[in-house]
Amino acid sequence: MRSLLLLPGLACDGELFEGQQAALASECRVHVSDVHQREPSLPQMARRLLHEQPGRHVLVGASMGGMLALEVWRQAPQRVRAIALLGSTARPDTPALIELRTQACAMFAAGRIDEVLRANVLFAFHPLHTRKRALIDGYLAMLRRAGADQLIAQNRAVMARGDSRPLLPSITCPLLVACGEADVLTTPEHAREIAALAPHARLEIVPGAGHMLTLEQPERVNTLLLHWLDEISP
Repeated sequence: MRSLLLLPGLACDGELFEGQQAALASECRVHVSDVHQREPSLPQMARRLLHEQPGRHVLVGASMGGMLALEVWRQAPQRVRAIALLGSTARPDTPALIELRTQACAMFAAGRIDEVLRANVLFAFHPLHTRKRALIDGYLAMLRRAGADQLIAQNRAVMARGDSRPLLPSITCPLLVACGEADVLTTPEHAREIAALAPHARLEIVPGAGHMLTLEQPERVNTLLLHWLDEISP
């Protein structure tokens, strides 16, 4: 059975993939990584992941987890069977985004976590979902579990990353690029750019989803991933 590593996004944990784990376990050995909570940079996260998870893997990365998946390919392409990028980007942060993240980190350090997280809800979710209390409360609880130190450290790791677009033409394994139709953080334009540059990419735009597509449209994402896994089976 294939090994599949789920790579959560910034300040997220296994709950981000709660709707996917059981479905994917029918096809693969599934492991949710936490290296993003234990290392200060994407290159160090990738090295830790490769050390702790021997063998070859299918990588499914959401947002920052997708950035980590690209870094794993950069360091050890022979260890990667396939990659799925969910709501991610290959671009570096712009100066304006770095400034926003820096301001957010200062607010986290000052104890103003909820102020930042609640404001982020409007950007993270499709407008249809921002009033779904159980969904939003679960999302906020997950980020609160990470705490200020992790929110700061992981934002710094993301800000420090380089441009992965030159890497994309070298990705010879199967690559699924999925993006919520209303994602304003890593927009469909980012997804189309990745798919255009990688030679074996498949692009999927997920209706009814913003940036948090695994939480917003779990069944659609499950169907997409399972069909993709069937297609790339040896």
